[in-house]
Amino acid sequence: MEALRLEQVVKQYGDKTAVDHIDLKVERGEIYGLLGANGAGKTTTMRMVLGLIYPDNGRILYNGKPYGNELRQLMGYLPEERGLYPKVKISDQIIYLARLRGMSASEADKSLKYWLERFEVPEYYGKKIEELSKGNQQKMGFIAAVVHKPQILILDEAFSGLDPVNVELLKATVKELRDQGTSILFSTHRMEHVEELCRHITILDRSKTVVQGDLRDIKKSYPRNEVQLRTRTELTDLEGIAGVTGVAKSEQGYFIKIAEPAAAQRILQLAAAGTEVEHFEIKEPTLNQIFIEAVGESHE
Repeated sequence: MEALRLEQVVKQYGDKTAVDHIDLKVERGEIYGLLGANGAGKTTTMRMVLGLIYPDNGRILYNGKPYGNELRQLMGYLPEERGLYPKVKISDQIIYLARLRGMSASEADKSLKYWLERFEVPEYYGKKIEELSKGNQQKMGFIAAVVHKPQILILDEAFSGLDPVNVELLKATVKELRDQGTSILFSTHRMEHVEELCRHITILDRSKTVVQGDLRDIKKSYPRNEVQLRTRTELTDLEGIAGVTGVAKSEQGYFIKIAEPAAAQRILQLAAAGTEVEHFEIKEPTLNQIFIEAVGESHE
């Protein structure tokens, strides 16, 4: 049974449809990517999952059950717009939030101290949010979302404002939660994070689903139309190869657009005949390329 399931969910505001018959399911112990441009329906979908607003049609199930007050303690949420009070001590507000989710004060205090130690900042226990850097405020928001040990976690731009070291720390933490059985609905504009963390995705555009499924299968359904080539010496005749539609050069070598698979072999033959080939790869499309193509195609 899925931890979270949306079936034909619709949300309307007057004559505007914010979410239009969305289906998706998040298994236990899975990080599921929910993607879309601004205004696509992601935030509305997450708010419905959290029980903050209700669908006009369709249904949302949590471990096979409809939402009820007793399920609130199952949910954790890190919003894109941070919501911790800047002038209240971290310990006071995070323990309070955990108690609202069903924890006792002692359990909440123990869990908070565990997470502060996990992030190597135990000294923040008595500090106020306004005393911390933006990145550390983000980590406190993450702790507030997970302190009560939720079964279903909603992360909206979880890595926003973090330096590369802290991005890796938080990614490792998210993976640990997944491995412990937490089901995570993950929304971000950073496609490389989705490619690393998520197996299944949904891309929304203008309230509708435009791409959905296993990311590996989705990539296989798109043509491989780019070759990366790195050679010991420069090549000058790449643009003239039949089937080549564009050539760009960078520090990583040549990135060559092709119109047909056979062009890749012609590129390799020309390169091998003229110099030493250090790297040759027919690249699969990135999620960023798929996103741009899918959203662009739907703008009719």
